This record gives sequence, structure tokens and C-alpha cells, in this order.
Amino acid sequence: MIARMAARATILIAALLVLVAASNEPAATQRWRAHMDVLASDAMRGRQTGSPEHLKAAEYVAAQFKSFGLEAAGPEGSFLQPVDFTWRKIREPECALDLVYADRVVPVVLGEDATISMGIDDAESLEAPIVFAGYAVSVPEQGYDDLAGLDLNGKVVVYMNGGPAQVTEPRRSQAQFSAERWARLKEKGAIGLVGIRNPRRADGTWARGAAQRFNPGMNLAGADVDEKQGQKVSINLNSANAQRWFEGSGHEFKDILAAADSGGALPRFALVPKLRTKVHYDRKVVTSQNVVARLKGSDPKLANEYVVLTGHLDHLGVGVPVAGDSIFNGAMDNASGVSTLLEVARGLAAHPPKRSVLFVIVTGEEKGLLGSYYWTKKPTVSLGQVAANVNVDMVLPIVPLAHMVVHGVDESTLGDAARAEAKAEGIDVIPDPEPEKNHFIRSDQFNFIRAGIPAIALSAGAVKGSPEDSLLHRWARERYHQPADDLAQPMDSAAPAALIGYVTRLTERVANAPARPAWKDESFFKRYAAAP
Repeated sequence: MIARMAARATILIAALLVLVAASNEPAATQRWRAHMDVLASDAMRGRQTGSPEHLKAAEYVAAQFKSFGLEAAGPEGSFLQPVDFTWRKIREPECALDLVYADRVVPVVLGEDATISMGIDDAESLEAPIVFAGYAVSVPEQGYDDLAGLDLNGKVVVYMNGGPAQVTEPRRSQAQFSAERWARLKEKGAIGLVGIRNPRRADGTWARGAAQRFNPGMNLAGADVDEKQGQKVSINLNSANAQRWFEGSGHEFKDILAAADSGGALPRFALVPKLRTKVHYDRKVVTSQNVVARLKGSDPKLANEYVVLTGHLDHLGVGVPVAGDSIFNGAMDNASGVSTLLEVARGLAAHPPKRSVLFVIVTGEEKGLLGSYYWTKKPTVSLGQVAANVNVDMVLPIVPLAHMVVHGVDESTLGDAARAEAKAEGIDVIPDPEPEKNHFIRSDQFNFIRAGIPAIALSAGAVKGSPEDSLLHRWARERYHQPADDLAQPMDSAAPAALIGYVTRLTERVANAPARPAWKDESFFKRYAAAP
């Protein structure tokens, strides 16, 4: 009885502390938390792309936009833009990977040695030569081309994740973007990919990622929006067991890994075995949703131009339990960004800026930035009317908003506006501390860049070696793409309101400016704007 009373007292005290903390929070943070409580709840079951729970989350977001007075800007007068995906779930007991040598067959153990991507329609069976192509990066304008002189016709390409230091950022990241890499390899006649995970440049451990290999994979349904056509196999390889692929080649994988860690150029050579695969999936077509809402601009002329604000709604759904929890709530990734944009919409609706603001809450980000790619290929307004894109994905309001990384800040005058607004609010814009992790190409702003639209993405930042820096790194190790990214995690009480204020005022700055943002002459990405 005493123990039970003590437990009840502890719970009551904890509840009172939460109420006191909430009462001291800015009103914007409290409203932000209310959205989070819906979107990242266990009832949403991780908002898997195409799931009933994702639809419920999309309907909630649409209802909030409507309540703020925004207009539906999807097809046929709806807030929801349907997006069709080919859904796949692996039947792993029926699958096999083998390295076929002249005198023996070496099995590749699924889960331990490799995982099979479900983002493409793998051939049910395949046997093909394999070749190691370094990073499989082609940047001839900077004097680097892993593919030059290689015969890739009918072959599967093995490559090391990463890129050479001699290629400057952000071009190095762009060359590693999956669609960009595959386009170059496809031109050379390649039929598949084997990417070797570099443990020093990846988030989380191999075991953590491999444990989720039974989660469904997806690609966009329809040849006109599927950038991975022609791929017959796609494999992720554990670097800890990669040496067996290099046997007889005259090269040691440990030397290749050391060169990759230093950013050096890598050798390129044919591998001795052939790769034999057997892959079986369950397949179906599922429909998910982008949410599109418009706040009409106040200026009769400029209202025909749009500042597009994006954040992704989907997460990883329900997966293999971790510490007894199987729901990947996706609180920071990215219910936090969607909740931020809802409050930005609320604030802007009271005093609309001169240009219109389009809120595009996308699906399928976790499947390879697919919802945003779909929107840029089937936009609900003319792309020529889109002046800029600001993407809010996992800004991590777990530390005070004193420092921020703005991906793409040096590429366009939009970056100048982001830096100026940050300075006005006492926020220090700092360089990306981990460019080797390719954050620049890992969220939805990159599809807008590829469509020729100046775009940036916002990330939490901290001074290297500071307690905040340690906290951000710990979050990435322990909570990123894990069930622990839930509503129970600690958050900074002031950071959500600060982020909402910053995005609101940045949007006003860009939407009210006389001229729309422009690419800088020295930016590599300016060429996208000139493309037909």
C-alpha cells in the first residue's frame, strides 16, 4: 500500500511539474506541442507512407490549415494531393545472395552481410559480373570521374559510399544523390548497384539499420516519375564483411576504407566473382498524400508568385521492437517540422505578405524524397511561379536556437536572406559541421533545387565541442530513426517558438522583397534553372 501511494505521489508530482513547465512556455510552443501530441502519438503508428494513420495525419494537417483560413491548393479543390506508390515487402526466406567464383560459391548472409533494397523492382533472379567503381561519382568538370574508361555494360557496380575530397561541396553531395548517380551508371550500361556503408560517415550502426530491413520499401508508381528504372538489383553491404567481395582482386578492402576515410581517390577494377541474386517480394500499389495549402498574397501582382514552405509528414511506421517499443513515432523527424509550419501558417494568415505562400507537407521523404519529387513533377501551381523553397525537416528543438545550419546558404540570394534574418534575431548561421554525411541532398529542398528553384533547408546547430553539440550527436546516435524519437524525449521549452518566429519572419522577408531570390553566378545549381 505504501509503495503504491508513493508511486501515485511520484506520478502526481511529475504531472504537476509538466503543467508548471507548460505554463512557463510561450503560447506558440504550447500550440506546437498540441500538434505534436496528435502527430507523434502512438495512435498514429509512425505515419508510415500510404498507411491509414498517415491519411489521418494528413487530414489533421489539412483541417488545421483550413481553420486558419488557408485555401485548398491540391488537385480538384482538395487539400490532399494523392501520390501512388509501388509498395514492396521482402520475403527474405525465399531470397538469396551469392558470390560465384570459378571453384566455389560464397553465400552472402542477409542481415549480417547485406540487405536488399525494396525501393526498386529487383529481378527475381540474376547472375552478373561485378566491378568496383570507387565512389561511382562522375564530376568531369572538376577533373574527377570514377566511371571514365570502365566497361559497365551489363554489370553490377560496387561502390563506396562517400565522395572524393578534391570535388568541392555541394557538388560532391549532388554527385552522390541516388538519382544522379544512377543516371550516370545507367548511361554506361550498368544494371545494378551495391553500396558499401562507411561506418565513419553514417548515422547509427549497421545492426540498427539491418534490424529494420523488413520494413516495406516503395517507389513512385508510374514510369514518368520513377527515376530508378533499369535497376535490376540494389544492395547495401556491411563494410565489416566486405573483404570477401575483393578476394583475388589484388586489393584489400581495409586499404580502400582508409583511403575513403581520408577523402582520397579510390581504385577501380573488376572483381573476381559474379553476383547471383534471388529476390521475392509481396507487392501492391498504395496511395499516400501530400497536403497543399495556399495563403493568398496581399499584392495584386506579386500574389501570382509563391514562397513554398515544405516539411515531411511521413515516418517509418511500426518496425522491429527496440527495448520493447515497435512504434517509430517520428516526433522530431518530422512531426516537429510539420507542427512548426502549422504555427507559421497561423501567424502569417493574420497578416498575409505580398507574395503568396504555399505550404506543401510532403509524403514519402523517408522512401527517398519521393513526395517532393512527385510535387515538382506534377505541381499544383506552375513551377515558374515558385520563387523559393524553405524546407523545415528535423531542426531539433532540443537545444536553444542560438546556432543554425542553413543548407544551401551560399548558393542563392535566398541564403543571404536567411543569414540576414538570423543575424537580426541573434542566431548564428554556422557551416555544416559534417558535410561528409551529405545532409544537403538528404531532404526535400533538393528536389526543388533540381527543378531550378532557389531552396534552403534549416538544421539545428551548435559550437563544436559544446554541451549542445554533444546533445545533438547523442540524439543522432540514440533516437534518430528509432522508437525513442517520441513524445517523452526532452525538448527545449523556448526553441519551438523561436523556430516558428524565425521561419515566419524569413518567409515575410522573402515574400515581401521587391525581387524574387536568384541563384548566384558561381553556384553549380544555377544550371538547373536554365535547363529546359
